[in-house]
Amino acid sequence: MFQDTIVVFRRQMRMSLRSPAMILSGLLQPMLYLVLFAPLLQSVAAHVGSANQYTLFVPGLLVQLAVFGAAFTGYGAIGEWRDGVIEGERVTPAHRSALLLGRLGRDLVQLLFQVVVLIALAYAFGMDAPLPELLVGVGITLILGVACAATSNAIALSAKDERVMGSVVNTLLMPIILLSGILLPVGMGPHWLQFTAELMPIKHVVDAVRSCFAGDVTASGVMWGGGWAVLLCLLGVWFGTRTFRAET
Repeated sequence: MFQDTIVVFRRQMRMSLRSPAMILSGLLQPMLYLVLFAPLLQSVAAHVGSANQYTLFVPGLLVQLAVFGAAFTGYGAIGEWRDGVIEGERVTPAHRSALLLGRLGRDLVQLLFQVVVLIALAYAFGMDAPLPELLVGVGITLILGVACAATSNAIALSAKDERVMGSVVNTLLMPIILLSGILLPVGMGPHWLQFTAELMPIKHVVDAVRSCFAGDVTASGVMWGGGWAVLLCLLGVWFGTRTFRAET
């Protein structure tokens, strides 16, 4: 399975490197938020006890990259299914799980590249985050990205239609962006909104990454958010693997 995963990963990476604009375009929206929106948050950062608005805001942008960027990777799977690529892979002796894992490896490399570029730009703007703790936050972000990419591929092969895929993904993403505190901490809202947000697993992941960037990896929220990221990853990979095995 490992060898088959490497074969699929290499093919997917070659396809991605032929169109690097797709990778860079995924960075455009977070970079615009960083340049045009983050400077407005200085008073918000002081209100929630953060000394630096970039240290407060960038973790949310990283989670946004992991969720929104990975959520649309399934569109490529629909195109490959329509062209007969996936069916051609399924009739080979390749392990079925490798068909998904190789694609997830490609998605993970792309996300890591985007995260590194965004963090480098954030440091240039004045973000103050200790590197060791920051790396823990990046690790949690990457785990969440794998979960979202696996789920996206599973939804794509279940729907087999870009319009249905877009409708499902947008329906799932709307409550995430509103309740997870990606743009602004949910703690600033009314009590009913805070209670509702507590039911959103991504919100705990955002809080965990923010704690890491603040230099506090021992906070209970880091363990809680990291645990949610791992659980979502396991569920996403299980769902995606099951779909690739059952796809006809």
